[in-house]
Amino acid sequence: MKKEHFKYLNTLFVVIPMTLIMAFVGLMRNYGFGEDWFFKFLKAWSVMLPVSYLSAFIIIPIARKLAEKVTVKP
Repeated sequence: MKKEHFKYLNTLFVVIPMTLIMAFVGLMRNYGFGEDWFFKFLKAWSVMLPVSYLSAFIIIPIARKLAEKVTVKP
């Protein structure tokens, strides 16, 4: 697999479980297991997944640069 494709797949495998957890926690915190909670969960997750996936490609390079600056010894 090409390194470029690996980056996209790796990011997806991180974003999917994180957004599932966050959508579940947010939904349970705000609504509980009320009527049609599962459809509310899917609706929230379907919005969170693409936003998080695209945001990851902006945040990860910035975080990498900041970590390099912090860890480099003078």
